[in-house]
Amino acid sequence: MTIFDALTLIGGLCLFLFGMNVMGAALERRAGGKLESLLGKLTSNKFAGLATGMGVTSVIQSSSATTVMVVGFVNSGLMSLKQAINVIMGANIGTTITAWILSLGGISGDNIFLKLLKPTSFTPVLALIGIVFFMFCKGSKKKDTGSILLGFAVLMFGMDTMSGAVAGLADVPAFQSLFIMFKNPILGVLAGALLTAIIQSSSASVGILQALAVTGQVSYGAAIPIIMGQNIGTCITAILSSFGANRNAKRAAFVHLSFNIIGTLVWLSVFSIVDATLAPALFDEAASLPGIAVAHSAFNIMCTLLLLPMSSLLEKLAYKLVPDAKAPETVSELDERLLATPAVALERCRVLAFEMAHCSIDSLKNGILCLENYSPELSASIAEAEDRTDHYEDIIGTYLVKLSSRRISDKDSTEAAKLLKIIGDIERISDHAMNLVDSAEEMKNKELSFSPAAEAELKNLTNAATEILDLSLLAFVENDTLAAANVEPLEQIIDTLKEQMRSAHILRLQQGACSIETGFVWSDILTNLERVSDHCSNIAGCVLDSESSNLNIHESLRAMKSDSPYFKERYAVLAEKYLPK
Repeated sequence: MTIFDALTLIGGLCLFLFGMNVMGAALERRAGGKLESLLGKLTSNKFAGLATGMGVTSVIQSSSATTVMVVGFVNSGLMSLKQAINVIMGANIGTTITAWILSLGGISGDNIFLKLLKPTSFTPVLALIGIVFFMFCKGSKKKDTGSILLGFAVLMFGMDTMSGAVAGLADVPAFQSLFIMFKNPILGVLAGALLTAIIQSSSASVGILQALAVTGQVSYGAAIPIIMGQNIGTCITAILSSFGANRNAKRAAFVHLSFNIIGTLVWLSVFSIVDATLAPALFDEAASLPGIAVAHSAFNIMCTLLLLPMSSLLEKLAYKLVPDAKAPETVSELDERLLATPAVALERCRVLAFEMAHCSIDSLKNGILCLENYSPELSASIAEAEDRTDHYEDIIGTYLVKLSSRRISDKDSTEAAKLLKIIGDIERISDHAMNLVDSAEEMKNKELSFSPAAEAELKNLTNAATEILDLSLLAFVENDTLAAANVEPLEQIIDTLKEQMRSAHILRLQQGACSIETGFVWSDILTNLERVSDHCSNIAGCVLDSESSNLNIHESLRAMKSDSPYFKERYAVLAEKYLPK
């Protein structure tokens, strides 16, 4: 093997790893929504979790990526440790599909159909289709499809390049001695674990082993322990991912490691006993590409069959070795590990935004109650809710900005922009709740009160404000476009009510029925409730516009007021309900 062969080997390895990374990332983006729905179907049933892990890993071609996602899900409270164990076991089986795809390179024969199955025959066609999709199509889904095909083509080209570069090693005595040494099972396991820990992908390390098997110097006796070690080495990614996570997430990473170590110890013992007592001729035969794929799949399936019935024991062992902290531990609200799966990360943002909306709107309703019957306890609860809402806006906004900087689908990009706009309006509603508390405290401290006529007008306005809050919350949480369409007519009614109530107050001042000091408080209350209705209008507008992937809210609202017969009809109904006769 010359220096040029070594350079070719390095180049092929780089192409192989790059192609696998590009293909995996594109597959993950393309299947983001499906990953989210698979997660939603998870139950405590062992086989449902197992199937989910197999399905997700088969799609994204990486058990490491699946396990990192699982650590993130557990850390965010989206998945229990019990569910995580079954998914991790399924991921170990799902990752074996890569070896089967790579084994196509070992097909030989003169039959035209066999030749067509060889990657060197169909990969150029996939690359051509992929580059057309990637360069000339505009939709993100089509571009991702192009990336998948290009990534696969680069991966297979890298595999073919590696195989060609190492062919000369067949006649190198040192290379032959190396794989004779790996027949020692312990050395084989260590080699497989070290290689996989370095490149952080068992699929890639199995592919490298298959490329080396082309030389004919890799026996099954050497390959099987290496494959066992690769399963241990792939755990490094989940372990690194668990740093800084809560204890349940650390337990999920530990389960992944313990599952592979226990499986390796058991089956390595069986392998060593069989080799020592029976010395089967198969162990001395040269491993083929399909043979390595069979060994990889068989080992992972046998590990799962061995440990699936004992998943509850793995859970207990994890709790034993990673005990609960003395102080109660808070669950991370938004885990950055989920950014690797944009669809799931966005769903988590949406859930927290819903919590934020409920918190903010409840605080505004409590602010209205404070106007009617002030109490220090109610005031304190509104202040606490306002702090929580500020915290929600900070963490969700920061997380969405990070998410938007990644390559995400057009649909996810629109949803992220919508959430960013809406959380700002939700936070401002809680600010207005605090302003109402300030008005209530001022009235109590100065012993002010409204006239009976003013109280009746205020009750009418707060009823309208409560209705618009409920409509905007329903529109946002349920994505209810009919509720969203009902918000803008009511916002116009509240604007009209505010002006009428200002005029009525001036008239009462002239008649001596109200004081000037009361008038200042009255003006503040009207302004805050009117601005709350504006924020509700913005929320509803975002919901309506996101349906058409257009977030130009003000233009849409102007069009609704001028062109919509429904708007005019609803305005008339609400005017009958709220405006003075």
